[in-house]
Amino acid sequence: MNLFYLEEVESTNKYAKENIKDLADKTVVYTSNQTAGRGRLERKWSYLGENNIYASIVLKPSKEMKEVYSNLTQYLCLILSETFEEYGVKPRIKWPNDIQINGKKISGILAEGCIASNSLEGLVLGFGVNLNCEEKLLKEINQPATALNIETGMEIDKEKFLKTLLDKFCLMYDRFIEEGFLLIKEDYIKRAGFLNKEVTVRVFDKTITGIAKDITDNGALKLVDKDENGHVLLIGDIL
Repeated sequence: MNLFYLEEVESTNKYAKENIKDLADKTVVYTSNQTAGRGRLERKWSYLGENNIYASIVLKPSKEMKEVYSNLTQYLCLILSETFEEYGVKPRIKWPNDIQINGKKISGILAEGCIASNSLEGLVLGFGVNLNCEEKLLKEINQPATALNIETGMEIDKEKFLKTLLDKFCLMYDRFIEEGFLLIKEDYIKRAGFLNKEVTVRVFDKTITGIAKDITDNGALKLVDKDENGHVLLIGDIL
């Protein structure tokens, strides 16, 4: 991949989207100081210091939007999980694409598409990873959060983590684009921390509560509510 480093930027996703025409396929925009990071549902992504990862991958697989592109967040989520596992921790996926360790968030993903004149200019996969943080800063976040240094008891080499992650991402990326979510379904489900549990999912402006039963071959969540109604959710966030 092409690495494009910025000393400081509001948001790596915002920068990538604004400069999508000038950025080559498989370019990684990353920074040590992200001043206005954001996650899904316009949530703020807190800045926790320069020794953490704030990055966006620019992808240009085709000029037209394909269904498989919506699963790239789940692909990246799995790749992140596999990278964490190399440090001896046990990550769990919170559908569709957050990663937790011991019930606390350690990484999140924000995917966005850039379309102009009915043509896909590119996809931007933004991700943040808490690698080296002080506990007092994590406690200021409005949800339980952790960092890899806290979970392992050692300082994490940011560049090494990022290189390992990107190498893993490239290894199966082309095959994933061809085969879709089914390629990773088994490995994704192995790391799912929400299946067979009661969850509440936000879908746009409404919420649905029920038992998370399964993940379909295209990455959707199967949920059964208290009235035994089945729901197949292609989009949403487990709260």
